[in-house]
Formats: sequence, structure tokens, C-alpha cells
Amino acid sequence: MRSIDELFESSSRSLARHTSRRSLLAALGKILTGAALVPLLPIDRSFRAEAGETGAVPAKPPAKPATDDPMSCDYWKYCAVDGFLCACCGGTSNSCPPGTAPSPITWIGTCHNPADNRDYIVSYNDCCGKVSCGNCECNRNEREKPMYRPSRNNDLNWCMANADSNYHCSVSVILGVSEK
Repeated sequence: MRSIDELFESSSRSLARHTSRRSLLAALGKILTGAALVPLLPIDRSFRAEAGETGAVPAKPPAKPATDDPMSCDYWKYCAVDGFLCACCGGTSNSCPPGTAPSPITWIGTCHNPADNRDYIVSYNDCCGKVSCGNCECNRNEREKPMYRPSRNNDLNWCMANADSNYHCSVSVILGVSEK
């Protein structure tokens, strides 16, 4: 027992001779700050979606059946839309109402069309230039990615690129068929 006590005493005296309390507190502060920031690091959680497809994670309850009504939030093309539907605001599901202009920057989604059983790449554009429409609010976040992947996130005001950055409504434009 005596040799262990002497070992700890000599090592602690050596540490005390070579370091100050301030440097020890600074190192401890760095460690604690680093440990607190670890949860804020961006992490790709796409493995959860893949695990859900294989059945490793409990599946969500079945979704409502998709409709072919562009004025319904359940329309198959609206799988990643967030905002007011332009089809209810004087436009169509893929064109802005008069007096508004589409934002040149967009977010994208991949939506499944149950009619032909194919997946489509859909671009979502905000129509800008008027105050918010207020009709047919729809917020679907299927396959949405976190904010550090903005092209796959629908929580931004995409009208920021327009001269008039007022958001009015959102449209969905099919870009092509997704290849598996």
C-alpha cells in the first residue's frame, strides 16, 4: 500500500510543479465545452429511413390514401410541400397565380404516384410578390432533410432570392421520373 501512496504523491507533486490552477481550469473548460457541443454536430440520419424500410424500426401508422385533387393536401405530388397550395390561391398545382413570380431557388422531393406506381422527382417553388394566400395550408415533411441540407428542407423562405420577398403560396413541378 505504501508504494501506491508514494506513486500518487510523487505524480501529483510533479503535476503541481509543471502546471498552474489556471491552465488546469482552462483545459477542463475546453473539455466541458467540447462535450456540450458534440450533440450540435451535423449527423446524417438517413440510415433511420433505410432501417424503417427494412422493418428494423417500428413503422408509422398507415398514411391517408393519396388523392388526385390538387386542392387537397393529400395530393400525391405534395409529399414534401410546406405552405399554402397555389391551386387554392388562383393558380394551379404547377403554376403561380397572376401577380406573383416563382422563386428561382427551390427544394426538391421524391413523391410516389399510386396511379402508375412510380416515383417522381418534384421541385417545390414558392410564389412570391403578394402577401400570404392563407388558403389550403399544407405541411408534409416526407423524406425532409435537416437544415444543413437546405435543398431537401422545406422550412426556409425561398422567396429571399426575389426582389419582392413576400411569400404567397407554393407549387409543385415534376422534374422527372426517379430511377431505382
